[in-house]
Amino acid sequence: MSDHKQTPVAGTQGDVTTKDGGKSWFYTDTVKDHFFHPRNFMMEDADPAQYNAVGKVGSPACGDELRVWMKVDLKTERIREFRWKTFGCGSAIASTSMASEMVTENGGMTLEEARKIRPQDIMDRLGGLPARKFHCSVLCDKALRDAINDFYRRTGQVDKIVVEASRVIDPVSKVTDHDIEEAVLDGALTLEAVQAKTKVGTGNPGVLPAVEELIRFYKEKYFGA
Repeated sequence: MSDHKQTPVAGTQGDVTTKDGGKSWFYTDTVKDHFFHPRNFMMEDADPAQYNAVGKVGSPACGDELRVWMKVDLKTERIREFRWKTFGCGSAIASTSMASEMVTENGGMTLEEARKIRPQDIMDRLGGLPARKFHCSVLCDKALRDAINDFYRRTGQVDKIVVEASRVIDPVSKVTDHDIEEAVLDGALTLEAVQAKTKVGTGNPGVLPAVEELIRFYKEKYFGA
């Protein structure tokens, strides 16, 4: 593990220095409980006929993949059941487990209510995550939104589908706003750090003001800072 000392951001837990000078990650009791006892985990193979909304994000090749299956009441559009599987770390498991509880408790959230869930909401319920694991809560947030879009697609409500398209910020390096978002989620919170990860603006400095604006936007969106 790197010796770099990371500054915690709002809603996250930073690295913890152990007595021998090493670094470890701090996990709350709630995170550990959801990791060891995941709620609503899909143990068996999913029967597509049993669900009317399916979401997917990531890829096993990238190290993280999450699939979710939902039963949505056709009249009220409340989420009655939320099941999931993931190829991911303990933080991804805990985040998705908590999200599954949040959207189904008290009779279930409506799809519009569920769409408003932010990664910070999931982290607050977990009591925080290590800063460099924040992207795990974003993973389940994106899979949930993908499943909501799938429900609207299946029911012919295409006007309610929200497409999360990306746009090219730097035509030279081909860096998109999505690339910058991912860099910020991965802990790059300054222009220099984002450039180190993406090479954005290195041959096209005219785009840097737009890049800095995006960094501020994503920092506020995800970290409230």
